[in-house]
Amino acid sequence: MTGITRAVAHCGPVSLDALTAEAELLTRVDRKYLMRIDGARAVLCAVDDRTRVLEQHGARDFAYESVYFDTADRLSYHLAARSRRRRFKLRSRTYVGAGVSFLEMKTRGGRGVTVKERIAYDPGHRRRLTEAGRAYSAEAFAGIGLDPALVDGLDAALTTRYRRTTLLAPDGSRATIDTALVWIDADGRTLELPDWVIVESKSAGPPSALDRALWRSGMRPAGISKFGTGTAALHPELSGNKWARLLRGPFATATESAAPGSATSVTAARPHLPAPRPTKDLS
Repeated sequence: MTGITRAVAHCGPVSLDALTAEAELLTRVDRKYLMRIDGARAVLCAVDDRTRVLEQHGARDFAYESVYFDTADRLSYHLAARSRRRRFKLRSRTYVGAGVSFLEMKTRGGRGVTVKERIAYDPGHRRRLTEAGRAYSAEAFAGIGLDPALVDGLDAALTTRYRRTTLLAPDGSRATIDTALVWIDADGRTLELPDWVIVESKSAGPPSALDRALWRSGMRPAGISKFGTGTAALHPELSGNKWARLLRGPFATATESAAPGSATSVTAARPHLPAPRPTKDLS
């Protein structure tokens, strides 16, 4: 049992089917917080006893892997860094323990909501776009006013790995707590933040009870993007002004490992930088 799962041990379980039925929230408002793990535990210990925790086969935290696709000139990254209205994130999401993958397109809807569409995907192809993946991506690009031909230049650019605990609150909102945070770029360089967690609330709009508890503890939404901030941290030559505070703060303490076979060894700190249903879901 991890420190996070111990913090919510007073909460009852919820099954994946019940969680999906009650609060799938593919169209939602996300608020993200990057915080020390001890601070997260303190807040979670006090959540409403009626909160339920996703549990499968007795486990309450699960391994995830996401592979993000981008063009050679990093179009997806630059659109995110500049907060463009038509920005997108295309990724495969794998639920490691279940051996289930999806190909997901995340875009921004009206009033800052996140819209996520996804199709079932072969886990064996999660690091590449199959013909079906290319067709899905091209259609998604056309739907947000981008050139479908962009799909021809997409390749795996960043991999993230972490463990996730998911909460279902009495008000129907959800929250996820991600630990053991790891980023790996296309060259195999690795960045880790072992002492930090990402807490993300997901609601239909208004702040959740967890948001208010985090605010009372002194936390405010950090605007962290696993894809954007991780890319900026691993590639300091890119403009990362949108995430400058995080790059100078938590990410400045991250540990970095060189790609296998590189002459560069592990760096103690960066001195200058900081299993759902296999169907298509569309909101």
